[in-house]
Amino acid sequence: MAFSSVQFLFIFLPLSLAVYWLLPKALRNGALGAFSLLFFAWAGLKGAAILLALAAITWLGGLLLEKLPRKKPLLILLIAAHLAVLAAFKYAGFAARSINALVPDLLPVFAPALPLGVSFYVFTAIGYLADVSCGKVAAARSPFRFFVFLAFFGHGPSGPIVRYDQQLPCLDAKAAERQVSLDRFCYGIKRFVLGLAKKAIIADQLALIYSRVTSVPAATVPAPALVLGYLAYMMQLYFDFSGYSDMAIGIGSFFGLELPENFNYPYLSCSVGEYWRRWHMSLSGWFRDYVYIPLGGSRCSLAKNCRNLLIVFLLTGLWHGAAWQYVAFGLLHGVLLCLERLGLRKFLQRIPSFFAHAYTLVVLWFTLIIFGAHGLAEGLAAWKGILSWQSGAQGYTAAAFADTKLMVLLAASLLLCGPLQACFPRLKKALYAKEAPGLPGMVGLLVLLFLSLMRVTAGTYSAFIYFQF
Repeated sequence: MAFSSVQFLFIFLPLSLAVYWLLPKALRNGALGAFSLLFFAWAGLKGAAILLALAAITWLGGLLLEKLPRKKPLLILLIAAHLAVLAAFKYAGFAARSINALVPDLLPVFAPALPLGVSFYVFTAIGYLADVSCGKVAAARSPFRFFVFLAFFGHGPSGPIVRYDQQLPCLDAKAAERQVSLDRFCYGIKRFVLGLAKKAIIADQLALIYSRVTSVPAATVPAPALVLGYLAYMMQLYFDFSGYSDMAIGIGSFFGLELPENFNYPYLSCSVGEYWRRWHMSLSGWFRDYVYIPLGGSRCSLAKNCRNLLIVFLLTGLWHGAAWQYVAFGLLHGVLLCLERLGLRKFLQRIPSFFAHAYTLVVLWFTLIIFGAHGLAEGLAAWKGILSWQSGAQGYTAAAFADTKLMVLLAASLLLCGPLQACFPRLKKALYAKEAPGLPGMVGLLVLLFLSLMRVTAGTYSAFIYFQF
């Protein structure tokens, strides 16, 4: 059940809000936990059962870790159990297929359906256990508060990855930090509508260009169309991910939960390192604190620092998906970060920011071709087609993949992904102001909401007609 689906917008969210606000404060966490479990069960009962089991293991494990004098063996065991679940559902099939490619039919391919949000709540749980083990936070006493922290439906399926110490002040339904004022609720509406507009109006439409370009072999597509298709993908990826994060923050505000920002206009970056400080910030921060720094971080020799970066970005690539293209994507970014450590970063700081920015966007776009292609071979074929500026098959022109409306939308997305906000700081401030918008802002939000709902309901109606006939 996506945040932009009819079921969520017209049934689940209004019902959960009504029940939550009608109940006394003492029962609200229980209700929120129940609705969160229902949200995950909607995607599959098996996934909901796994979430419940991991939540119980993590909660009890945190209590034990706090009491044991020697915490490391139990911490390793708990982390291994969580990673085993992630490996079984997300990586077992990939590993078996990779081995079978070398030795045919050696292993059975185990590829069960991936439970909704498993990567996010496994990482959230591991971060919590590590923080309890090192004494950064006290273990949660209430299972209801803990379940709201781990599996709140607002951030459970697509992030951001939350930290227990950040969430703790507002986990108590009676706490002052949990109270929702009119300004806070209106802020939630604003962020939710902006996120919905990013997803429904921009990302889903740009996906049409990308899907058309990648529906045929890259070797047959002319270079201009490949450039167009993967530029659309680059914009779609940002508006999709950041749209979901905006909606998550908005949903959190409805229930008095403060979720962290996850995107800070990453396409304004002037280096790949800066990009990762702006893109999916909760994931980047998780890898920094729980993998990079324990490996030694940057407080070691340059060679070991580069090793640490390669390990972190190999894992980052695998986190995004179980396929060789994601391994390649992660390693490419690791190599780029190593080059910046070896002197490229200083060079980028000395040249005009325009050129540093252009370099960053170009290399990001090239790596996203690998990320977004249907397999590593297809991504390499797209690289080859662009670098050789291939003519492609007859009849495959750029106009065949995108009409005028989609081209205008792509041009608008290039402005709205950060340049417009950078040129007009007051606009950026208005977007993030935690207060009720004025009349012009309210009118703008109503227009965006209307257009978004038109897109959502039109898609649902089209799907209904397709399945009926």
